[in-house]
Amino acid sequence: MELCEKTLDSKNIFEGKILNITLDDVELPDGSHSKREVVNHPGGVAVLALDGENNIYFVRQFRYPYKEVVFELPAGKLEKGSTPLENGKRELLEEIGAEGYSYISLGQVYPSPGYTSEIIYLYACRIKDFKQQQLDDGEFLNVEKLPFSKAVEMVLNNQIPDSKTQIAILKAAALLNSGKI
Repeated sequence: MELCEKTLDSKNIFEGKILNITLDDVELPDGSHSKREVVNHPGGVAVLALDGENNIYFVRQFRYPYKEVVFELPAGKLEKGSTPLENGKRELLEEIGAEGYSYISLGQVYPSPGYTSEIIYLYACRIKDFKQQQLDDGEFLNVEKLPFSKAVEMVLNNQIPDSKTQIAILKAAALLNSGKI
């Protein structure tokens, strides 16, 4: 069965600093029509950074949509003109003050494919050196480190609800166990 939908019309209904929203008219595979609301996002990147003792570095940051402090990997949105890896290196330095090496891709995540175009690129690396944090204006966070095994346990016990962080930890755990990290 053909599954693709054809865009017939697209109207921009909101434009913000980070995202814009379109309302699209589409033709469904059976020829009928429907509407799609799409949150267009530039994408993001997250980095799982390991020190020599296999501790992972995290940030605690207030996330307004949830009205709570979220425990997550260093992450940020993609900036035009830079690759996802370049963006990941920048976020790692900005948020935890670390320079990494031996970066490997942990793949990509579609955080909510029902309504957003966002793709989050995941990486793991080893930490080479620590420098000064370079937080963006208006960015407030705390840095914490945890042993890798404790982070896996926290994911499995639903103590880390952030999806990109969960996925990166579990993928990195499989790679660490096979000696690829």
